[in-house]
Amino acid sequence: MADSTTRNEKKHVVIKFSGDSGDGMQLTGTLFSNLSAVLGNEISTFPDFPSEIRAPLGTLGGVSGFQVHLGATRVYTPGDDADVMVIMNPAALKVNAKSIKKGGIIIFDVDTFQPADLEKAGFSSENPFEELGLSETVQLVPAPLTSLTKKSLEGFGLDTKSVLRSKNMFALGLVCYLFGRPIEQAVHFLENKFKKKAAVLQANTKVLVDGFNYGQNIDASISRFQIGKSTNIEKGRYTIISGNKSTAWGLIAAAQKAGLKLFLGSYPITPATDILHELALRKDMGVITVQAEDEIAGICTAIGASFAGDLAATSTSGPGLALKSEAIGLAVMAELPLVVIDVMRSGPSTGMPTKTEQTDLLQALYGRNGESPVVVIAASTPDNCFDYTFAASKIALEHMTPVILLSDAFIGNGCALWKLPKLAELPEIKPNFAKPEMKGNIRVTSRDEDTKVRYWSVPGMEGFMHRNGGLEKDREKGAISTDAKNHQTMTNIRQEKIDNIVRFIPEQKLEGNPDADLLVIGWGGTHGHLISAVNKLNNEGKKVALAHFNYINPLPANTEALIRKFKKVIVCELNSGQFVSFLRSKIEGVSFEQYNKVEGQPFTVAELTERFTKILEEK
Repeated sequence: MADSTTRNEKKHVVIKFSGDSGDGMQLTGTLFSNLSAVLGNEISTFPDFPSEIRAPLGTLGGVSGFQVHLGATRVYTPGDDADVMVIMNPAALKVNAKSIKKGGIIIFDVDTFQPADLEKAGFSSENPFEELGLSETVQLVPAPLTSLTKKSLEGFGLDTKSVLRSKNMFALGLVCYLFGRPIEQAVHFLENKFKKKAAVLQANTKVLVDGFNYGQNIDASISRFQIGKSTNIEKGRYTIISGNKSTAWGLIAAAQKAGLKLFLGSYPITPATDILHELALRKDMGVITVQAEDEIAGICTAIGASFAGDLAATSTSGPGLALKSEAIGLAVMAELPLVVIDVMRSGPSTGMPTKTEQTDLLQALYGRNGESPVVVIAASTPDNCFDYTFAASKIALEHMTPVILLSDAFIGNGCALWKLPKLAELPEIKPNFAKPEMKGNIRVTSRDEDTKVRYWSVPGMEGFMHRNGGLEKDREKGAISTDAKNHQTMTNIRQEKIDNIVRFIPEQKLEGNPDADLLVIGWGGTHGHLISAVNKLNNEGKKVALAHFNYINPLPANTEALIRKFKKVIVCELNSGQFVSFLRSKIEGVSFEQYNKVEGQPFTVAELTERFTKILEEK
């Protein structure tokens, strides 16, 4: 079904699919992203869906979207504004009207733009495009997606609801034609998706192909695109991966390298539940998962597994991290290895559970009673969730401490192209097990006097019997102690153990121009937008650098020296200033500017570029 029609060649294109939460926009976007990745494009995705399980059809609160950025060169973000939008109803148009580029294309289901639909979406006229000021700025492509899908499935014996569920496949077929995606490969993806549902597969395949053919029929009235293969992809095996799946695989890899069983005790919570789902599928690799009755039970089962000698983890989001705080304190006092994964979302309380923020940092650093230091690190892209989960596991096992790994809804749900690592090439993980010569003379407080790391003896190790728990212990004897001086000593040791980890983590790297007039600081999932803004300004002749932090507590050894090199420093966060507050507590005399956003949405490159330019122009 190939053709030779001239296409607009582009290095980058942003496509957004948007409609009701029941319109299948997440599946459509995922299939198109996977197809593009297979064809050699770099990708970055942003699934954005409502908090309501199912809002009323056609309402603004029920709009679900999936944005994907395709590139023939390096792609860091899902893009600010879309070149092409597929709009399934007026509500989706209204929600997304401000994020279409001038000269962009809006393909819309004309069947759903009836007076009742327009009224439900809050339009006051019969021409919503004119009302939104889009009529003269974008290319409008009315397509009767609903009626064409019904016609496509005549004779299949499906009920109306099932037929309408398939119109997203018609839209996918049309978009595949516009972007030169081979329909045969798209059909192959459907066969894998619905291989156990023959009737569903047959219907969706028919609609997909008809959507592709419809694109050929309207070819003269619509722009088409050609995106070449990426020139930055190294040789190797690749897959498209979400941050949550990447996190799950990072735990599996760490357990394999450590020679331990992996145990996850967890409770379902948006947007972290996919980690539990993915690990529950891996019984073939010896993974043990427990879906506990609540957050507290989830982490307590993990602590039990850690005491028994497993690589133990628990996954959650902000509200669950709050509930786990007492148990994290137990792991600190008992000095047990534990990986706590927090996929951050908008809060407080239930907040906006499907939206993204970086508002749990201070909770991760300080949200426990007593002096309770833990390691805090943060992933920054869907693919490096694997790397930092592996690193969190390595630190936990080798330094006998809880490690809190911060991810967020943006990178947890988002996808990127990921080069599959070779297990043999990953760093070794050597848990700090008690030494054979300590047999018969082990104490719960026995530790390496250089690193202050407690030795790990587990049930079943003959001659290493000991008692552990949440009460303070005598430094020399390991027995329960309420002595004041001893408590000070043990508090100092537990803090020193965490501080010493700085010797085992990499120094902070600098991106951009090392001779910059402005240093941008970020952490976690904002990296893609920050580096895009920094690169854009450097390409314009301005001098900007980026220090993006993954290791937060302890900070890398060169942090203070690096920051003091720059006269102007701005810290950018999706919160009200949590990391900048932490930096101010660690580094005196530096004037940190800050740029903060708490809207449940990622930064845009445009807003960052504007802010950085303003700072550079200030005398």
